[in-house]
Amino acid sequence: MKFKIFFILCCCFFKSYSQEKDLNYYIEKAQKNSPLLTDLKNQVRSNTLDSLLVRASYKPQVSGNASAYYAPLIDSVGYDSSVTNTHVLSALVGVKKNIIPKSVINTQANTYKLIKDALVVNKKIAIKDLNKAITSQYIVASGTSEQITYNQKVEKLLKDEASILKKLTQNSVYKQTDYLIFISTVKQQELTVLQFKQQYQSDLALLNYISGEVDTTSVSLKKPDINLKSIQNSEKSIFFKQFEIDSLKFQNQNKLIDNAYKPQFSLLADAGYLSSFLITPHKNFGVSVGAGLSIPIYDGGQRSLNHQKMTVNLETNSAYKTSFSKQYKQQLLMLNQKLKQASEIEKQLQSQLIVVEALIDANKKLLVTGDAQITEYAIAVGNLIAIKNAISQNTINKLQLINELNYWNLNE
Repeated sequence: MKFKIFFILCCCFFKSYSQEKDLNYYIEKAQKNSPLLTDLKNQVRSNTLDSLLVRASYKPQVSGNASAYYAPLIDSVGYDSSVTNTHVLSALVGVKKNIIPKSVINTQANTYKLIKDALVVNKKIAIKDLNKAITSQYIVASGTSEQITYNQKVEKLLKDEASILKKLTQNSVYKQTDYLIFISTVKQQELTVLQFKQQYQSDLALLNYISGEVDTTSVSLKKPDINLKSIQNSEKSIFFKQFEIDSLKFQNQNKLIDNAYKPQFSLLADAGYLSSFLITPHKNFGVSVGAGLSIPIYDGGQRSLNHQKMTVNLETNSAYKTSFSKQYKQQLLMLNQKLKQASEIEKQLQSQLIVVEALIDANKKLLVTGDAQITEYAIAVGNLIAIKNAISQNTINKLQLINELNYWNLNE
């Protein structure tokens, strides 16, 4: 019975540590859990409803109105009956329809379209920001995981060598101090592995935090498949789309200003009962129609001033676009330069690794024969660990640079 319980616990333990997740898993979780993306999505829906509300206001507006009025005369004292009719009763259904030119309708519709376009762009940029943050943290966590794997291999190698060295020390081939020097190297490596494991837990916890997940399960991460994507035309970048939409907004605002100075025409009609009860109240059922016209004549020059404001706004938007374009190009140049430098460093580290690995192999052979210098061997192992960790850090740096370049180059 105890064996069965132990077996079940082992299976559960193995299952919890055998889970493997990839970058897409965390990106999908982050997008699903992001309140900002939900907010922007709902803003797009709300903007669509606002547009429909404006369209509904263009349709005939029908209302029912009822009122009763009584102004009594007491001993010939009271309101003038020729003004008040003493008592009035009305029950009417009224219809009002504003006659809106098609150009005005199109301009108003374009206003909501541009608002929607801006929200869509903001949503895409928010997704890009979120994906970049998730990818960046995934690279860090995955890199730490690889460092754990490598350092565990080194730890095993050192322990195997330590067991050989122990036997040789017992046979007086090596001094006790040599053995203790080597054991201190083993202990240092055990500490290094422990520190990387703790760091991995922190990296994974932060990855879950950014993804909006509550999960303390230890999982393994697949190696990130991140490649440098082809560079698109910078003018088609989604970051420049913002300036284009802002420019269109100001141009559309100019049309709205002009539309406010166009004559406004409306039709009115009502039908029902309206009576003062003075003459044939039973015949006071009827209808009425009317029309209204409003023509702006003079507003103190506000129209011209508003157009000047839009011109200033367009110039400001153009200045920001020019400045951003320069920074955008400089940013890409800097990132590509750093990526090239990281590749050069990688070549240097790989050449150093070949030398150190050859030195380690030579010392392993000398250890068996009793000719190895333990201090030099320990130093060589330390150099090997340092170089491998430097390679891992450089790989993480390269992937981070590629992630940053893809962020600026792609609209995905």
